[in-house]
Amino acid sequence: MAKSPCPLSLPQFQEKAEPLKVIINGQEMLAEVKAFSTGSFGWYINGKTTVTVDGKLLSVQIGMNLTVVGSKEAPR
Repeated sequence: MAKSPCPLSLPQFQEKAEPLKVIINGQEMLAEVKAFSTGSFGWYINGKTTVTVDGKLLSVQIGMNLTVVGSKEAPR
């Protein structure tokens, strides 16, 4: 499948993009706007929460990238 071209440049994205609300297991978090070291851009979230499995409380670490498709090749 061919990659879709990104309709924004990196400067446009950085100027106009806003943090995204993400809800994980009922906990609201904000994914921040980010230019990744790979050249792509999008949003990033890092944090911790708890999840219950079989009545046991587990601490989990969250690391999530939301990468804009085609952003690596977008104009700088």
